[in-house]
Order: sequence, then C-alpha cells, then structure tokens
Amino acid sequence: MIRFVALAAVLLVAVPANAASEAGPAGLWLTPDHDGVIAIAPCGEALCGRIVGVFLDHPDDRMPVDHRGTSQCNLPLIAGARQIQPNLWKGRITNPRSGETFGVEFHMDPRGDLALRGFFGVPLLGHTQTWTRYAGAVSPDCRLRAGMGG
Repeated sequence: MIRFVALAAVLLVAVPANAASEAGPAGLWLTPDHDGVIAIAPCGEALCGRIVGVFLDHPDDRMPVDHRGTSQCNLPLIAGARQIQPNLWKGRITNPRSGETFGVEFHMDPRGDLALRGFFGVPLLGHTQTWTRYAGAVSPDCRLRAGMGG
C-alpha cells in the first residue's frame, strides 16, 4: 500500500494538471486593448516586465513617451514580482503615462491567460485585466503595425 501511495504521488507531481499554468507568466503578453506587448522575465529572484512592443497606426508614427517624455520602448513596467503562492505573484506596476506606481498581483487563469490586478493599498481595491499570450515577433525598436495585435 505504501508503494502505491508513493507511486501515485510521483505521478501526480510528474503530470501537470494544466500545461498552460505550468508555462507560468514568463513570456510575451498582449495588453487587453491590444495596443502593446509586455515581456515578463526573471530578474534575480523575482519577475519583471517591460514594454517591448507598441502598435502604431503608421510606420513613421512617433513612439509614445512616458510621463517624463522618455520613449516607452523597453520601459520597465512591472518590478519585483515575487511568487507568494503557487500560481500567484505580487510586485509593483507603474503607469507609464502618469508615473504612478501601484501594487500588482497576477496569476495564470485556467485558459492560460494572465489575470493581472493592479491596486492601491490592498488588492480588494483594484482592477483586474486579462492579458493574452503574444505569439508574434517584436523588434528592437518596439514598433508593431496596428491590426497585428490579434
């Protein structure tokens, strides 16, 4: 009986319940309005996110700027997001237009999308967005053609 329980435990660990959640939040994400692509990647023992793609109507359109007038291309957006539970990360997110910083929590939902909740103070006082995986390519200058965002 003990061998059976041990074997069952090994099989439960070895076979993921949901392959999408196993992939985790690292990768490229399309924002809800389909106007930008955010790259989430490890930074030390945490996860960080930066803007790596901005959808422009015309190839010669000016890249949007942050509250200081700096290009949003490669602008840090999420900082110090640490895993606080299985499938739950908590850190800080910055609004590039205003420079305001908020708390952020995110997790993989059952569909494999990223449920991201920005909040001031406590998560209860926040707003949740759903980001979807972006399978397209991004360029070093962050320029993406409008209509290509899915």
